[in-house]
Amino acid sequence: MDRHRSVLTLATTIALVATTGSLYFSEVLGLVPCDLCWIQRILMYPLVIVFGVAAIENRIGVWKTALPLSGLGILASTYHVYLQFQPAASCSIGGGCTSIQYQTAGGVLTIPRLALIAFVLVTGLSLALALVDRQR
Repeated sequence: MDRHRSVLTLATTIALVATTGSLYFSEVLGLVPCDLCWIQRILMYPLVIVFGVAAIENRIGVWKTALPLSGLGILASTYHVYLQFQPAASCSIGGGCTSIQYQTAGGVLTIPRLALIAFVLVTGLSLALALVDRQR
């Protein structure tokens, strides 16, 4: 497997883990996604297909499609993380993620922080693909 396909496969895997994780939180644990969670899902879920098809076809130009989605995902996730630090803030009707702080790793990783990490990783891989594509 060449390096480009490895990067595409890694990006696919990250998007798939993020997608599966969000479904686990809502469908298995019963946590209701807030409005910002839905926005992040809308931006992450297509990346599984976009990167998956690109990995099969070894198409590094996929960054042109993936980067806008992951960049907007970073903005939404960053705002979501910011809201979690505001005690009176709400990210949806009924409080959403600011009232239910599902935390892992000793409270360090919340759902919005996990989403932010996934979007940053996918964006970094997309930027790496863009650099390679531009050098061709």
